[in-house]
Amino acid sequence: MDIRSTQAPLRLATLVVAGVSTAVLAAASLPALAQQPKTLRATMHADVRQLDPFWTTQTIVGIHGAMVYDTLFSSDANLQPQPQMVEKWTVSEDRKTYVFTLRDGLKFHDGTPVMAKDAVASMKRWGARDGAGKQLMGFTDSITATGDKTFEWKLKEPYGLVLDTLAKQGTNLPFVMREKEAMVDPFQQITEVVGSGPFVFKRDEWVPGSKTIYAKFADYVPRKEPASGHAGGKVVKVDRVEFIWMPDPQTAQSALVAGEIDYLENPQIDFLPMLESTPGIKLETNPAQGTMGLIQLNHLHPPFNNVKARQAMLHIINPQDFLNTIAADKKLQKLCYSYFGCGVPMETDAGSEPYKAAKDLKKAEQLFKEAGYKGEPITILHATDHQYINPANLVMIQQLRRASFLKLDVQAMDWGTVVSRRAKRETPAQGGWNIFITGTTVLSSANPVTNTWIGMGCEKANVGWPCNAEFEAARRAWGLAPDLETRQKLAVDLSKRLYDQVPFVSFAQWTSPVAYRSDKLSGVISTPSIPAMWNIEKK
Repeated sequence: MDIRSTQAPLRLATLVVAGVSTAVLAAASLPALAQQPKTLRATMHADVRQLDPFWTTQTIVGIHGAMVYDTLFSSDANLQPQPQMVEKWTVSEDRKTYVFTLRDGLKFHDGTPVMAKDAVASMKRWGARDGAGKQLMGFTDSITATGDKTFEWKLKEPYGLVLDTLAKQGTNLPFVMREKEAMVDPFQQITEVVGSGPFVFKRDEWVPGSKTIYAKFADYVPRKEPASGHAGGKVVKVDRVEFIWMPDPQTAQSALVAGEIDYLENPQIDFLPMLESTPGIKLETNPAQGTMGLIQLNHLHPPFNNVKARQAMLHIINPQDFLNTIAADKKLQKLCYSYFGCGVPMETDAGSEPYKAAKDLKKAEQLFKEAGYKGEPITILHATDHQYINPANLVMIQQLRRASFLKLDVQAMDWGTVVSRRAKRETPAQGGWNIFITGTTVLSSANPVTNTWIGMGCEKANVGWPCNAEFEAARRAWGLAPDLETRQKLAVDLSKRLYDQVPFVSFAQWTSPVAYRSDKLSGVISTPSIPAMWNIEKK
């Protein structure tokens, strides 16, 4: 029986209960068992369908990227930037020139050394797609390789968030690729996956919709510091990691209980009490602030190309309903009206009065009429296989249907299809969209510069393509602010502008624990966004 099969977790559980445990049978041959590769089996919140970590903000692609690639800097457990691929760096007195030196021993999976030219090309490609990267590139005069291991980053003016941006959380992370892939048009997906990170992607074993396989990179040289967050030494203590895709949450939970998988990234809230009471399973919630849910609106096409239609959504959407569905446990909930998240330095709900007020469907109808809406279908991309996006969609659809003047065109599909389709700029009738739901980490949203979703850079903005030059100027001023007090004052102004323009509608904040077999695994690192598969030892 192949215990890697995604089709038979419940049969395995039955066999274990019946006493026909493969572990017991294998105990008769300990030498043979010792020779077996140590394999960590994990089920993530989504299936790996795309491979280019710069092409999409999809979290699962960021998880894939962190397995295969490495970064110049990373954030530690205290969310402070630490060098990762960089050995040392200097900053000029005028704070406009950074010189970085890569550390020794860096190799790509094809055996070639990592060079400064690879880092330079990668940062340019990343900076063309990522919201925070675009901001950094706006302050950048040039990035130039000055040697095999050194490169120079020149700024047009002092910008205090260079290292914070390079060590950002969430997606898109500034991974270093080979120059060959990094020179690919940023708006086309790469076809080869060759990184220098702790794991090698086994493309020949990749089965979209079933499993994604990674093998330990024997030539990876970890940093000497202990692992901390995404920083420090990425020491790989297993031979293989298998991401086993199980779209049904109950099946995934059963597989963890049965021991068929070792790690479950995003268990369904309903099953947490059962998992918590199961011997050998540990639930762990990172102390960081958790996830923010987003109702993303398409600013290119009617009705949401008109700001009044976007403002109308604030009079329809009730965030508490989302929280009660996605995170029924009150300890996991946080009703939050801050575009930058709650519990962070930039927290502010300035301008949120329309959203906080009692829902007013008549007001919403009037605003839609003023926007020119005449009952045209509003196309909603409904991902049915995502742990929290599916129930969030059901809540949103129910709330929108209460506004009987709206005509909804709900299209059910898997999350991978949503991710592909949301990049389309065509009209809904031509395969585009009006609304989809997604989520982001609070930590990546807490910084108005690294917050990908609030950017209103028109063609350069994230999917939804909000467009407002005045907001972008105010956002830029935040990045140049000299101290925390000034930034907090500017954040209040940014919040008012956001509630006026409504790039998207946030539907609250919650935390989600991971679940893993503590009787099989040790060394699991608590991270606030992308889970770390290094440092884990399998007993």
